[in-house]
Amino acid sequence: MDKQHHQQLPLARSSRQRCSEWIFRDVPSDITIEVNGGAFALHKFPLVSRSGRIRKLVAEHRDSAISRIELLSLPGGAESFELAAKFCYGINFEITSANVAQLCCVSDYLEMTEEFSNNNLGSRGEEYLDSVVCKNLEMCVEVLQQCENLLPLADELRIVSRCIDAIASKACVEQIASSFSRLEYSSSGRLHMNRQAKCEGDWWIEDLSIIRIDLYQRVITAMKCRGVRPESIGASLMNYAEKELTKKSSLWNPSNQPKGDLVAGSSGHERLVVETIVSLLPIEKLAVPISFLFGLLRSAVMLDCTVACRLDLERRIGSQIDIATLDDLLIPSFRHAGDTLFDVDTVHRILVNFSQQDDSEDDMDDASLFESDSPDSPSQTALFKVSKLVDNYLAEIAPDANLKLTKFIAIAEALPAHARTIHDGLYRAVDIYLKAHQGLSDPDRKKLCKLIEFQKLSQEAGAHAAQNERLPLQSMVQVLYFEQLRLRNALSCSYPESEHKPMHQSWRISSGALSAAMSPRDNYASLRRENRELKLELARLRMRLNDLEKEHVCMKRDMEKSNSRKFMSSFSKKIGKLNFFGHSSSRGSTSPSKHSQGTESKATERA
Repeated sequence: MDKQHHQQLPLARSSRQRCSEWIFRDVPSDITIEVNGGAFALHKFPLVSRSGRIRKLVAEHRDSAISRIELLSLPGGAESFELAAKFCYGINFEITSANVAQLCCVSDYLEMTEEFSNNNLGSRGEEYLDSVVCKNLEMCVEVLQQCENLLPLADELRIVSRCIDAIASKACVEQIASSFSRLEYSSSGRLHMNRQAKCEGDWWIEDLSIIRIDLYQRVITAMKCRGVRPESIGASLMNYAEKELTKKSSLWNPSNQPKGDLVAGSSGHERLVVETIVSLLPIEKLAVPISFLFGLLRSAVMLDCTVACRLDLERRIGSQIDIATLDDLLIPSFRHAGDTLFDVDTVHRILVNFSQQDDSEDDMDDASLFESDSPDSPSQTALFKVSKLVDNYLAEIAPDANLKLTKFIAIAEALPAHARTIHDGLYRAVDIYLKAHQGLSDPDRKKLCKLIEFQKLSQEAGAHAAQNERLPLQSMVQVLYFEQLRLRNALSCSYPESEHKPMHQSWRISSGALSAAMSPRDNYASLRRENRELKLELARLRMRLNDLEKEHVCMKRDMEKSNSRKFMSSFSKKIGKLNFFGHSSSRGSTSPSKHSQGTESKATERA
């Protein structure tokens, strides 16, 4: 054929179809091909010579001289068939990453294989896909995007799987290469990786954000299998979520819009995105920021995602809640109007996950507990941080009129008893709740105040509690009692020797807030020392008891031999030798005791 015989006629467009004709000069078309979105007036010979499907259809109607063929299920519609028809007519066009998926699918549908013609469209498309597209990550992403409208045929032809494998392999290789560039020698001569240097092997993160969620899920799963770093996986998930979910800023900052608009604007697509991203999260801690996990949790609650999705997020957050902030915990409630302002139930489940993790570690053997540095075991420092966070959270939700007492107590008791070394924050939250809920009954007020261990209040908090009229009378009596003990312990500091310090003071020092800063190993050693001291104190108490029994025998003898005045004089002298709050000593023990008792009586009168 001449080159002049290969010319494309102008396209005749109407409101319902598009008609395109390729003809030989002075030769009219003899067949019309109808596809989705258009009709093409063509010639049988070039089509039959390349397409096995059209050849069979024409052969079936040889006697009736067929002039019209319908291909309504052709993949890619009129655009794909136009490219295939150009190929049959020998019209040159360029195969690119934007059309190779269409060419592979339409060639399979039209059976344009080597069986009917050498170097046919099918083999040309496969060759370009394997030799060009799969060598370039950006092209693979573009082909995947084109395959979204060609499923399931593109999947059956392995176009999708080949592109996914190529993307995962390419990303892994480039990440390994960038890791080698970050290796450096430390001052001691050891080879290590510089984590401060910017990782240049993750440029593909932005490219993957244009893929549909189902194909994106398959790409990330393949990357995990190939060994791509969890931090890179997490960064890709965050970027994809930002593109898909922050179109409505309310998903990450629900205070911007009213509740009704939020729920009405939610869609099944966003729910699918959240559930898919949660299923793809790396199992390693700190692979994604905890603020991102809370953002996903807010979206999951608002979009009413599956229970498994929300529980998975709560478990992940519970394992690292010690690095969370108060703003993270303030999850708005998206339920009926009579509910609390914040989602208290979700926060309670998060704290239970954290506490159960702590309890599982407590059940371990002492040696394994303090000799292992497992990142999963919460330290005393983590417990101390979480306790402060919970106390601030309780103070934030306490003014809510719809907050029930049972839920407030459940949040406060979600942490183990040893988590709080100081109860000032808990006392502040309880006081705010009492002020906001003045209609509480006396039994409820007593139940609420049982949360506080008044001996763990600071001097300022204790002074405030002693004058707080909102507290039950029983709680105020306890406050006064422990304030007297604190005063006694303060006066005992005037003893010249450490062995004369009362047992209360040694207990307060050994089990105070300083233990929160200790490592688990040091804390264990401190507990052992404290146990030894308690054993020694018990031994001293036994000796004092023996001395008391001896004195009792002597007093009986004195009662028999002397009159009542002599007996009372002797009795007062012997009682003065006994010191129940300090160590008994044969050297002048009456003076410190008298001084302490006199001071205490004055303090009691003032109180």
